[in-house]
Amino acid sequence: MITAIFMYIKVFCVGGLICLIAEYIQIKTKITPARILVIFLMIGAILGGFGIYNYLVEWAGAGATLPITGFGNALARGAIDGAISNGLFGALGGGLMATSAGVAVSIGLSYLISFFVSSKSKKS
Repeated sequence: MITAIFMYIKVFCVGGLICLIAEYIQIKTKITPARILVIFLMIGAILGGFGIYNYLVEWAGAGATLPITGFGNALARGAIDGAISNGLFGALGGGLMATSAGVAVSIGLSYLISFFVSSKSKKS
């Protein structure tokens, strides 16, 4: 019981810290949220490509895999595994195969939610 509670605390703290860093960058600089997402995706891909991000995933679990850095890590790991097994074409398709389930669920749920929520444009 105590171990499960400690794991939840680790997951919350690591995921929250990643989001806190992104929020701090957005508040203190003029960098747009889209660029911050791309920066974090690239950081996750680079750290995942060198195998460093996997240590954080082993320690923090979902706290490290759910933010956008975890998506970058999954892309890099899929591309590396695909390149090892199938060469250049495996590198191109490996990242897509590794992340396709998450992307498909995101698109499907977005489509489903669009039936219940109507968008409103910002007033200038």
